[in-house]
Amino acid sequence: MLKSKTAAALSLVVAIVAAAVAATAASARPAASSLKIYALTSDRTSFETVLTAYKKKNPSVKITVTYADVTPYQSTLRTQLAAGTAADVFEVWPGNGNPGAIQVLAPYGYLKDLSKQPFAKTEPAGIKSVTHVNGKLYTVPLGLSGLGAIYNVSVLNKLGVPAPTTWNGVLALCAKAKANGVAAYALGVQDDWVTQLIPYAFVPTTVYHVQPNFDTLLKAGKTSFEKSGWTNAEGRYQQMQAAGCFEANPLSTNYAATQTMLATGQAAGLVQGSWAFADVKKQAPAGTVFKMYPLPATNNPKETRMPGAPSAAFAVNAKTKNPQATKFINFLASSIAQNAFAKASGNLPAYASKTYKPDPSLSIFVTYLKAGKTNPFMDQLWPNPKVQAAHLSGLQSFFAGKESMAQVLQAMDAAYRAKP
Repeated sequence: MLKSKTAAALSLVVAIVAAAVAATAASARPAASSLKIYALTSDRTSFETVLTAYKKKNPSVKITVTYADVTPYQSTLRTQLAAGTAADVFEVWPGNGNPGAIQVLAPYGYLKDLSKQPFAKTEPAGIKSVTHVNGKLYTVPLGLSGLGAIYNVSVLNKLGVPAPTTWNGVLALCAKAKANGVAAYALGVQDDWVTQLIPYAFVPTTVYHVQPNFDTLLKAGKTSFEKSGWTNAEGRYQQMQAAGCFEANPLSTNYAATQTMLATGQAAGLVQGSWAFADVKKQAPAGTVFKMYPLPATNNPKETRMPGAPSAAFAVNAKTKNPQATKFINFLASSIAQNAFAKASGNLPAYASKTYKPDPSLSIFVTYLKAGKTNPFMDQLWPNPKVQAAHLSGLQSFFAGKESMAQVLQAMDAAYRAKP
């Protein structure tokens, strides 16, 4: 009896020790890492190819991504940053000009300084003016985006009209498309950020071709939006509206609907950034060809320029203590991530890669880049988000018949001079 009790006691001790050893081993084993990311819905399709590549290299990391459209994204991001509840990594805008831009967020201490991260030494010099604030690096762009007219080549062929290279060509396309019951250019101004893109496509030609130092002059108070080529750009926009270049009611059309219109042949063109290619191609019948061209504002093709700038940029929350955040941001600068995003989105890599072959859809944009005939997106050089806000609200009022283009530009001038 005593022997059996001793044996039982020994068995119990052994079991307790074994359990303790197992528990100790389990606690010593590294727990699965996690990473929270906040990003834009418009970049979702392409960004998820980057996430797939990252997970392949880091299978134990649990990544949670929340996506939102531009307007709610910007307001929610600011609220979360102020409350200390923002994600570890989140999408931002290079330069300045809107509530989610790095020059707006960095002064509040919301963004982690990335200047000493390993990837910083490989950053291309050409993008530094919009990725740094006061000499410090705050963001990694995934793409270099063009902005222009994306055409469904099949629709152009059916209409018997080539992609316009002159302003008269734009009006000719509008007339032919309207006569055949399709929109020359789908326009989704229900989403306010879309309203600015056609003027942005014109301004490199109407403003910067004439005044390359426009931003310097504007900052010095020696010119204004109303007294510059911006008036010509907005005037062209107004002419397009009067000529029936768009669908019947752009105010009731959103960004997603315009992508569908272009993909399915309800529109010949769409003035958008090259980030739109991914979702347009996904919806289009197999074999459909799309190509981006500049949107001409004059009848002299030699004067035409295009906007081109870094986009789909990400930053690290200054308050996060998650080591996965900086590991991920370094990955975004790698050729694996850059090439994956560029291939999926139709953009170019922001960090130049010798192994990347640009999509043929972007061949004209690549030509303009190499020729030095591109300009940054206009708002990236504005001193505050109020200018863009005035532009967006003013253009929506214009399409609602409540405001003139002159009033839109006057409001932009007032916002530019407004105190922070």
